[in-house]
Amino acid sequence: MSWLAHSTLQTGLWVDSQSLYDKIIRTKRLTLSDAFRGAGWNTVSDVPSDTHPWSYASSFYHYGTAYDDGNVGYAGPSFGYARVPDQYTLKYFADHQLTGPHTPVMAEIDLVSSHTPWAPLPQLVPWSQIGDGTIYAPQPAQSQPSSVVWRDPALVRQYYGQSVQYSLGSLFSFLRNVDDPNLVVVALGDHQPATIVSGAGANHVVPVSIIAKDPAVLRDVAGWHWQDGLLPTAAAPLWRMDAFRDRFLAAYGSTTG
Repeated sequence: MSWLAHSTLQTGLWVDSQSLYDKIIRTKRLTLSDAFRGAGWNTVSDVPSDTHPWSYASSFYHYGTAYDDGNVGYAGPSFGYARVPDQYTLKYFADHQLTGPHTPVMAEIDLVSSHTPWAPLPQLVPWSQIGDGTIYAPQPAQSQPSSVVWRDPALVRQYYGQSVQYSLGSLFSFLRNVDDPNLVVVALGDHQPATIVSGAGANHVVPVSIIAKDPAVLRDVAGWHWQDGLLPTAAAPLWRMDAFRDRFLAAYGSTTG
């Protein structure tokens, strides 16, 4: 489940059950967001599909700012599970956290347009026209509804692929329009899709990329031997997700605990 993957990445612990998650979020385990906040960064949780405030955003992850459905100003339509399209999520974050003079920002931004049921699907719009999201008003009717898509497994797989394409397109739109030489993005999947897409017996492998303009950022992780591009080959290194926290902190000079 997604929150187990998120906590595994953040804590460096293998959180593979709800009972373990319930225990860990009541501890003082150092998370990635803790480490950045301790270094003086502004920390942000951006999960606009949350329909009410998430208490552990502050009590465990110690985010200074938490965005959810109620405070991102979205006036457009819902897209299945995704109350807010990914491109809007990234635009709102950029407008409210990355413009003008500001302290360094660390954010976990959950992109959920590729979350089941993958229908109806949003479409990319011009970055400058996103506004309050009303530009999306006609789009749900232009997509097949989930009630139709889920009658046909082949159509479900097609829509899943298109949803990932949309999420990546939203990320690329963000990267093209946020001209910040210090921007660093760690983009990863949190888990495989449902069996109807991934198939019986699918593995749990998900892709991860580091995107940065500053070559020094990539030099610091050269020893990881990650491959260039978004499509790693079968020879690419595989890590357990709980390995990321300590390797990331070691690469960029912090201590773990």
